[in-house]
This record gives sequence, C-alpha cells and structure tokens, in this order.
Amino acid sequence: MPRVLPRPRSPLAALRRWYEEEMGWPTTATEPVQLLTGLCFDVLEMPADAGSAVLRRLPRTGPVALLRAGRGGNHPGDRPKLLMLIAAGGAEELPGILEWLEWGALTTDLTTRGPGDRMPAPSFPTDASSSYGFESYGFGAWEAAGWVRPPRPEYEAENSLPTTGLGAGIGDGGGAPDLVRLVSTAATECHRARLLRARNAQSDRAYGDQPLAFSNASRMSAGTRPRSLTL
Repeated sequence: MPRVLPRPRSPLAALRRWYEEEMGWPTTATEPVQLLTGLCFDVLEMPADAGSAVLRRLPRTGPVALLRAGRGGNHPGDRPKLLMLIAAGGAEELPGILEWLEWGALTTDLTTRGPGDRMPAPSFPTDASSSYGFESYGFGAWEAAGWVRPPRPEYEAENSLPTTGLGAGIGDGGGAPDLVRLVSTAATECHRARLLRARNAQSDRAYGDQPLAFSNASRMSAGTRPRSLTL
C-alpha cells in the first residue's frame, strides 16, 4: 500500500491557534483568519496618514495594525487604515466622546469596530518598513493587515488597553493613554489630514459628501475651539 503522508499544516491554522492560545482572542473559522471584536477588545479605525501622526504624538497606544487599501472590510478604492485596539466597550463610547470634544460633525473618518464586528488577523511579526514613516510588520499574499505595534502574549490584558473611567490615564505611567486623549488626538489628526488632502488637490469623494470643515483657526475665532486642542 502506498504510504500516506500527513498533510502540511496550514499557516492559517497556526495563526488561528496562536491568537486563541497565546493571546486568548477569539477568531473566526474562516480563511483568511479574522479576530472577533467586542469581546476582548474594540478597534478605533482611521486613515493611515492620520494614524501615523497619532503614533508620532503617542509613543504608547497598545497594539496597532495597518489595514491594506480595499481589504479586510475596506471598500475598493479606500485608502489604507490604521486599526488601534482599545478596551472592550470603547466603540459605544466614541460618539459621546466626540460630541463632548466638539468633534461630532467633523470626524467621519474616525470609526470603530465593536460587538458583532471583526478585523483581519495580522501575520506573526517580522521586520519590514512602511511608506507611512513607522515600522510595519509585513504582508503575505493573503494578508489584509500587518502589525505596526504588535501585541505581546501575557501582557495585553484588558486593563492595559485605552479606556475611560477607573484606571484610565495610565499613559502617564508609561502605558496606553486614556481613551479620551486618544480620541482627541485621533480626531485632530483626521481633520488635519483631510485638510492636507484637500490642499494637495486629492479627491475626498471616497469619504462621503460632507463639506470640508472650518480650520482650527477659524473655529477658534468663531468661539468654537474644540476641547481636544486643550487636552
């Protein structure tokens, strides 16, 4: 009888096992592998050009992934996105935080993935470079996302991710920033990136038909200076 050889182990199966056993993060039973949001963490999502500015301003944010253009939930033609992991429940708080910061009508680029959503599972970290000015962690042919700031097993507990309320503000001690500060920075950079795209004559049609917002200077002169500029 011919010898039956075992089938080679799928790299996707190994990836799924790593996230479930090492990180304790639930995944889908699909290929490519996806991580379920709203259970162990939520996701704050923004364009990569704005996200790179956020990373320069906030050296510690918790895990961050780069999503390829038009992949992993992006519509075809969309720009690359940055996915920042935040504490579970943060997605529900975003609208209220934006309203309090007086950014509610200005940040269509800043969205979340929470309960019932998912994100592509990035590959294992390997050194690579990125055109956005920060370290990224490589893409294979099937990968929609790669880690920019990878998670560390046995470290990224739920209370180490950006959150509000009791325990928030641990960024002052070297950890992730509180969620209000993170959203404030992200909203400011999303607005600045949109203005820069318009100045460079780049189309904003992929981001909807909302008119371009006033500059910060004009808002300040009109007495509507965002609270985010004071945080």
